[in-house]
Amino acid sequence: MKPSTSSSSSSVLNSFLVLLAFIPFSSSYLLPPSIIGSTFEHQNHTAISSFRVVNRRNLIQCPDANPYLQINVSSKNSPLSDDEYVNVTVSGVFHPSDGDWVAMLSPSDSNVKSCPSKKIQYVQTGDTSKLPLLCHYPVKAQYVSNDPNYLKCNKPECKKYNNTVCEVATCSGTVSFHVINIRTDIEFVFFAGGFETPCILTRSVPMKFSNPNQPLHGHVSSTDSTATSMRLTWVSGSEEPQEVQYGDGKTLTSTITTFSQDDMCTSALPSPAKDFGWHDPGFIHSAVTTGLRPSTAYSYRYGSDSTGWSDKIQFRTPPAGGSAELRFLAFGDMGKAPLDPSAEHYIQPGSLSVIKAMTDEVESGNVDSIFHIGDISYATGFLVEWDFFLHLISPLASQVSYMTAIGNHERDYINSGSVYITPDSGGECGVAYETYFPMPTSAKDKPWYSIEQGPVHFTVISTEHDWTENSEQYKWMDQDMSSVDRSKTPWLIFAGHRPMYSSTDGLFSTDDKFTKAVEPLLVQYKVDMVLFGHVHNYERTCSVYESNCLAMPSKDRNGIDTYDHSNFSAPMQAVIGMAGFSLDNFSQPGSWSLERISEFGYLRGHATMEDINLEFVNSNTRQVQDSFRITKGQK
Repeated sequence: MKPSTSSSSSSVLNSFLVLLAFIPFSSSYLLPPSIIGSTFEHQNHTAISSFRVVNRRNLIQCPDANPYLQINVSSKNSPLSDDEYVNVTVSGVFHPSDGDWVAMLSPSDSNVKSCPSKKIQYVQTGDTSKLPLLCHYPVKAQYVSNDPNYLKCNKPECKKYNNTVCEVATCSGTVSFHVINIRTDIEFVFFAGGFETPCILTRSVPMKFSNPNQPLHGHVSSTDSTATSMRLTWVSGSEEPQEVQYGDGKTLTSTITTFSQDDMCTSALPSPAKDFGWHDPGFIHSAVTTGLRPSTAYSYRYGSDSTGWSDKIQFRTPPAGGSAELRFLAFGDMGKAPLDPSAEHYIQPGSLSVIKAMTDEVESGNVDSIFHIGDISYATGFLVEWDFFLHLISPLASQVSYMTAIGNHERDYINSGSVYITPDSGGECGVAYETYFPMPTSAKDKPWYSIEQGPVHFTVISTEHDWTENSEQYKWMDQDMSSVDRSKTPWLIFAGHRPMYSSTDGLFSTDDKFTKAVEPLLVQYKVDMVLFGHVHNYERTCSVYESNCLAMPSKDRNGIDTYDHSNFSAPMQAVIGMAGFSLDNFSQPGSWSLERISEFGYLRGHATMEDINLEFVNSNTRQVQDSFRITKGQK
C-alpha cells in the first residue's frame, strides 16, 4: 500500500514537530530524523480515524452515577461458538446520545480504566495524544445508534413506579457483533462521549469460547512444482500435535510453531505489535500432504480427538509444472472488513466483495490457484486481525493453492533490514506473515521463491528486501529466471508488491532505483507479464522498458488487445492492487499506460501452451472490464 497525499500535509507535519518540542524526552527517547519522518508518513499510510487512535484518548470519569445501567450479551451459544453473531444490549440509559458506543475487548482482563503515561508511545500510529485510554486495543466497536430505536427511545422501560405512575423511565439499544474464536475471553464495554472523549459506563461479564483449542482457518499452498504435495496450515489454541487426515485414509502429524511479543520489532518508540496491539496468536500447525496427483481433488480434515476436528473439506491440487493448462486468480492489497457495522482499526472496504466473488469462482471448479501479491491482512501490529483475515479467506484458501508475496504492511519497519524504513508493518517485521503463510522459500526472512504450475513459471520476489545488483535476492532472481525451460513452461510471470510503473502520484508509489536495478533482468530473460500491487487500482501497460513503449498490442479477431511475444521486446506490466483497500485515483497517465480502472476486483488468468488470456473482473458487478492476451504469434 502506498501513502496518499494531502493538502494539509505540511501543516500537520509542522504541528507534529511543534508538539514534539514540548514533550519532555529523556536522552534515551530522543527521536532520530528517520523516525520523525516515518511517523508523518505513517499518518498518511494508515487512514487515521477517531477509532484507530481511541486508546490514546484521556479516559474521563462519566459524570452521573446510574443505578439502572446494564449491559447484557445474548448468544445462541454459551460458551461462545467459533463463528456467530451476538446481540449486545445496553439498558437503563437516561439520556441516549449519538456518542454512546460499545467496544469488544480481548483478553477480558485488559485494563480499561487507566494506563501509565507514555507520552510518545503512539507516535508511530500518527497520533500524539499524551495519555492512553486502554492498555490494550479494542478489537472492534459500534455506536449504539446503529439501533434505530435507541436515540428516539422507542422502547422505554419503567424502572420506578409511584402507584401506577412511572416516575423513572430509561431507554435501551441493541447492536449485533460478529464474533469468531480468538481463543481468549472477550468482554463488551459501554462508553459515553464518542471516540474522542470517552468515559466508561459499564462492562459485561467475561465471555469464554466453547473450545479455545479448536483447530481453525485451514489453508493450502503449493510446496513445489510437481503438485504431488500440498502444505496445510491452520491455527489452534493447543500446542499438542494434531493430524491431517486426507485422501484414502492417509494421516500426517503436524509441526507446530508460534511467535511472541519478543519476536516483534520495536524501536525508540514501542511498536503496536510489541505493545498495545499484541494478541496471542495461539499455535500455528502445518503438515505437508504427499503422494498426491496433480489436478486432483482430495477431501481432508484436521485436528485431533482431544482438541476437536475441522469439517471435512475438499481441495484440488494445481496442475504440475509443464502441463498444458492453468487457471489462476491474482490480486494485491486485499485485507479484510468486518461482517457487522463495527469500526475496526484498519478496514479494507472492497475486500468482502472480492472474497465473495473469488469464492464463487473457486467453488465453480474453474480455479487452480491464487496469487496474493502483498499487503495480505493489514493487521499491521494489531495481531487479532490476522484471525479475522484468515477466517474470511478460509472458503477459498482451503480449497485451492493460496500463494502469497510479502508487502510493505507485512515487513517494513525501522532499522529492521527492510529496504524501506517506514513502520508500515506495525512491528510485525514479516514474522506473523511468514508463520501464517509458509511459502517454498529458502529460509526465514528470505521471502522470495518460484513455482511452476501448468505452462507458467512464476518468479515471486520481495520488493521490501534488498534487490540491488549485488544482493542475495538479485542473484537469486538472475539464477531463477535464467534456468527456466521455456519448452516446458513457455510463460514467465514475474510478481512482487511495489510497481515499476503507475499513473497514480504519491510518495513511494514507485521507486526508480528498484526499476533501474531489476527491469533489465525482465527484458534479458523475456518475462512475459509483470504483476505488482501496492497502488490501489488496476493499470495495464504496453510492452514497456525504461518508460518507453517498445511494442504495442494489436487487436485480435475478437477485438482483444494481443501482445505478440514471438518477437519479444519487453514485458507488459499490470498493477492489480484493487482487491480491497480504498481505491486510488489516477493523475496524469504515462505514455506507456493503456488501461486504467479504479474499481474493486481481481485478475483472472487462463494459460495454455499457446497463449495466456487475462481479464480484470469487477467484483461488485462480476463483469469483465478489461481483457488482453499474450501469444507467441498465434492470432
